[in-house]
Amino acid sequence: MTVEDVLREIRGKVRRTVPPSIEITDVEFEGPLLVIYTKHPHKFAGDENLVRQLAKTLQKRITIRPDPTVLTDSKVAEKKIKTILPEDAEVTNLYFQPDAGEVIIEAVKPGIAIGKRGSLLNEIKKEVNWTPRVIRTPPIQSKTVQEVRAYLRTVSEERKDILRRIGRRLHRGVSDNEKFVRVTALGGFREVGRSCSLLHTQDSKVLIDVGIDVSSDLNGSPYLHLPEVLPLETIDAVVVTHAHLDHSGLVPLLYKYGYDGPTYCTPPTRDLMTLLQMDYLKVAVADAKKTPYSSEHIRSFLKHCITLNYGDTTDIAPDVRLTFHNAGHILGSSVCHFHIGEGLYNVVFTGDIKYERTWLFNPAVNRFPRLEAVVMESTYGGREDHQPTRKEAVERLKDIVQRTLKYKGKVLVPVFAVGRSQEVMIALENLMRNGELPEVPVYLDGMIWEATAIHTAYPEYLNNHLRSLIFHKGENPLLSGIFERVDSYDMRQEILADTDPCIILATSGMLNGGPIMEYLKGWAEDERSTITFVGYQAEGTLGRKIQKGWKEIPLTVTGKITTIRINMSVETCDGFSGHSDRGQLLNYVSNTSPKPERVIFGHGEESKCLEISSTVHRRFNINTIAPMNLETIRLK
Repeated sequence: MTVEDVLREIRGKVRRTVPPSIEITDVEFEGPLLVIYTKHPHKFAGDENLVRQLAKTLQKRITIRPDPTVLTDSKVAEKKIKTILPEDAEVTNLYFQPDAGEVIIEAVKPGIAIGKRGSLLNEIKKEVNWTPRVIRTPPIQSKTVQEVRAYLRTVSEERKDILRRIGRRLHRGVSDNEKFVRVTALGGFREVGRSCSLLHTQDSKVLIDVGIDVSSDLNGSPYLHLPEVLPLETIDAVVVTHAHLDHSGLVPLLYKYGYDGPTYCTPPTRDLMTLLQMDYLKVAVADAKKTPYSSEHIRSFLKHCITLNYGDTTDIAPDVRLTFHNAGHILGSSVCHFHIGEGLYNVVFTGDIKYERTWLFNPAVNRFPRLEAVVMESTYGGREDHQPTRKEAVERLKDIVQRTLKYKGKVLVPVFAVGRSQEVMIALENLMRNGELPEVPVYLDGMIWEATAIHTAYPEYLNNHLRSLIFHKGENPLLSGIFERVDSYDMRQEILADTDPCIILATSGMLNGGPIMEYLKGWAEDERSTITFVGYQAEGTLGRKIQKGWKEIPLTVTGKITTIRINMSVETCDGFSGHSDRGQLLNYVSNTSPKPERVIFGHGEESKCLEISSTVHRRFNINTIAPMNLETIRLK
């Protein structure tokens, strides 16, 4: 059956289901959505059961859009919408997108703009026929969020054409050939970095993550040149588990070399990917390194990006359905559940997971409707990989800060912009708010402020406690007055010259560049001050050398290499990692429901992959494997 045959059949079902008084002008696929255009959108707005009935009958995700001929003039519509929306919603912008018949409403309090059970949205539909979509105005202005949203508005017409092409390819039908399910390890197996897997069935090809190993000049890319992958036009979809570069860094490269299909991720992952990829290009240019792609290819990714929230299930290929679940690793990180065929097979790719409630996120999800196999990380899967609890980590951080502030010193914390920064911020805010630490300025330098701004745009992705604080009490720890943004060279110099105690969170997390180096140069010889490592320090990095006890390090000062003596205290505060330790990984497998028949381990050094694989097999009687890159495993 061709796509036209499928659409013809669907149009017939729509017209038989919808009352004759509602005129349907078109039915079309746009990405995974089935879009129904009508001259009577207000009648759909007044009958919620009709949309549910259509979705049940057609087994598709459905959206209703107004026919362009019935849209109220945008200026008139804007005035009417403003009279409907309460001032308490704090609407900051209205944008009209005629090609989609949508009006985008940016509001500080989107829940108020939506109204109880969507009552205000339905009222807007009835009054002006435009379809309202409410998005949150970040409490902290985010340049990335602003630019992504603005860019998507400028290419909305082109994006509509892209989505229609994707939709038609997606719904092309399945073959009668022998059915199979295979996974090929393209990168990140028995190693950390360049994560990439190919999920392959008789009808579909899906890439899960396309990362880069930024520490390697020789083997930084996945094996994308394999015949299973090429030509790239044969790939149905790319799915990104989270925004870290070792999982998302080379997605734009696909668009450079001919891929024109969709990339699926959560909304915060899309924004964080854009931030980190643009920064990656900036750093590469500054270091006079050749970049694998340009900002043009990041924009291509954005045009083709389809975002899904946790719990949304959608078709991404003729025989593959995808559902995202919380992974607990960083903002928007996802455990990806793939349902293949009509009950043929179910496989989960965890990406990076944290199976513990953290200051930011709920524990990774491990309960699914159906499950046969899990592909999961093993970063800390070694026998000795045990981390303190979050409570123990915070107690240690408190002791370090108290001791340093007592002697009027500075606390220097090298952090990665996304994830650990915000964890430490919330821990510090909690300690100061409860009087367990004196209130001193906490300065944020580098990309931390921008990454934090993106976190404030998506509070629904935070843990239950934070959501309750934000939505019910109007309190957001990330907006605390103790945090100050370092936004200029002059401000950095003022902080360095100030003799008062303070705390600095600055990038980069492994001391391989970034503003952290200025503070290290300024305070390394101060015995009252402390440098505290809260994240992993890779072998060979300056951070690892200082952590190991090096007392003299070479640094470039005013263009000359100078030896700096490390007199400041050096501390390590484990327990803030976004990865599960060995115990948490074992508990994740043990508590996974239904019990998987097979677990495939990757994303870890070779010894750790093999150790956790062996332990899971012995302890839980589950078939396990720790494949090497380039191996293919037939699951079904």
